[in-house]
Amino acid sequence: MNILLLGGGGRECALAWTISRSPLCSSLYIAPGNPGTAAYGKNIALKETDIGVIRKMIADKQIGLVVVGPEAPLAAGLVDQLSDLGIGIIGPARAGAMLESSKDFAKAFMHRHNIPTAAYQTFTAENIDKGFRFLRKLSPPYVIKADGLAAGKGVAICHDLSEAENEFRAMLLDKKFGQSSAKVVVEEFLEGIELSVFVLTDGSGYVLFPEAKDYKRIGDNDQGPNTGGMGAVSPVPFASKCFIQKVEERIIRPTINGLQEEKIPYCGYLFLGLMNCQGEPFVIEYNVRLGDPETEAILPRVRNDLVELFLMATEKKLAIARVETDPRHSVAVVMASGGYPSSFQT
Repeated sequence: MNILLLGGGGRECALAWTISRSPLCSSLYIAPGNPGTAAYGKNIALKETDIGVIRKMIADKQIGLVVVGPEAPLAAGLVDQLSDLGIGIIGPARAGAMLESSKDFAKAFMHRHNIPTAAYQTFTAENIDKGFRFLRKLSPPYVIKADGLAAGKGVAICHDLSEAENEFRAMLLDKKFGQSSAKVVVEEFLEGIELSVFVLTDGSGYVLFPEAKDYKRIGDNDQGPNTGGMGAVSPVPFASKCFIQKVEERIIRPTINGLQEEKIPYCGYLFLGLMNCQGEPFVIEYNVRLGDPETEAILPRVRNDLVELFLMATEKKLAIARVETDPRHSVAVVMASGGYPSSFQT
């Protein structure tokens, strides 16, 4: 089978390395790819959101499976626009991608389906004064999130009210993240330790992948501004069997049941950004694809043929699948250009 992998980051390099080892993969094309992915397939210079060019490539290269790496093409409705081709696609349509592309939608979805998450309110420039009043009712630290996609950088944790008000104003009035911060979610702060749990689902059945913990702040000792991720480790010592069982019962199954109830089709990854609060799991955010850099840490631990799992997902057979995991530890480390995550030169 010829496979097209969309994306060009470290996540896609890990996916390309894993997919290329499958005997089910005849040829692997990565678009746009990077120098690393070129070792595992053929890079194609095209944008992940250029639908016309992607459709032509699928026809020309006789692609049988498309794997979407990043979130932007999913939020833009790429899967919807390829659905008439009759090929397997790993990644949700636009309706499912809203779990990531709109923090407000995701929080409302969690409340509708009794999924544990922090208390919140959503504000726009029109009701910004109400937002300032809400902030003043909260205790520090303050969590402020741009509603839309911001490349993993749209969340600020502020430790005093003045800082929180400035960040809130910058997002809504100064349009710090453009249209992505036209709406801003303000949340109560959850005290605990973060981890990431990954699920591959066909909309009803699912399999659990290894969990990971990523480190987002730029500096040593968890200091400085948030980034898209500076490294990750898997497995996570505090993610006990008991804790993961709670995640399945309280978060994963209610999420998949909620998607079914709301008639939102879903075939792809659910990435749960969780907080472990004294042994109890709470959802910080949903993502609708694998994480970067977590993918680089978790895929080396998966012993299954990844392409076989993808095909089972497209055929709605994941209820009978199992993921076999290497018990050894895996660590991913990121090297970034000076100045990141603000302005920097590559």
